[in-house]
Amino acid sequence: MNNPEQLKEKVHDFWNEASCGEELFLKGADSREQFQNQQKRRYELEPYIFDFAQFGLHHNKKVLEIGVGLGADHQQFAASGCELHGCDLTERAIENTSRRLHLFGLKSNLIVADAENLPYADKSFDLVYSWGVIHHSPDTPRAVAEIYRILKPGGETRIMIYHTYSMVGFMLWFRYALLTGKPFRSLSYIYAHYLESPGTKAYRIDEAKKMFNVFSDVHISIEYSHGDLLSKEAGQRHRGLLLTLAQRLYPAGLIRKIFPKYGLFMLIRAQKNS
Repeated sequence: MNNPEQLKEKVHDFWNEASCGEELFLKGADSREQFQNQQKRRYELEPYIFDFAQFGLHHNKKVLEIGVGLGADHQQFAASGCELHGCDLTERAIENTSRRLHLFGLKSNLIVADAENLPYADKSFDLVYSWGVIHHSPDTPRAVAEIYRILKPGGETRIMIYHTYSMVGFMLWFRYALLTGKPFRSLSYIYAHYLESPGTKAYRIDEAKKMFNVFSDVHISIEYSHGDLLSKEAGQRHRGLLLTLAQRLYPAGLIRKIFPKYGLFMLIRAQKNS
């Protein structure tokens, strides 16, 4: 078993090879057109990001994004006129996002930083946003505590983390537990070993509520990911002939109708007490 620092180094190395989606949409991007195409594809696959992030409502507010990745969401915030900051565990993400903003004439204060040890003063931000990031951190509750610390009283966080009971989780369990003769492997084990970076976690709704219980007005909803619907690879590690065949046969519309609460994405909105 890795200790937390060893695990964090492995997480860093995994995402520093390629930010999420880079190998599929943006390898070696160096033009506005490439970034625009990646952004278009991202929001086609995850259209609910706009309603969740509310990019245009933070003008003149101080905003932090944790885990900037390829920078599509960061670009939206930068264009809104907020005082924008961004951090990521990997140098690659900061380089990608810096290049992206430069090409579009936008600005942000970007740094390499660890979500468990954020280098910002207490009560600094009106909004802390993070999409699919802190569940990769070895100590996710500590990252949540850091978010609470740096939020201003009355400030808000909008976070997406993975949901345990998802079609992605069930499909990966079928592939890596049942079909390998190890049906007693837990979903936690499956996420940690077979979804994305080592140690990736997913949470039940009650676990998320407990983790965010220091906040007031916590709202949680579940959304289907492209992985749940097999409209794209189920994570950066999964692609190939078997997946292509499954995509053709998979009754995505029926699954979504019959099991509306079994999406991978758990969307959390929480406010800090004034």
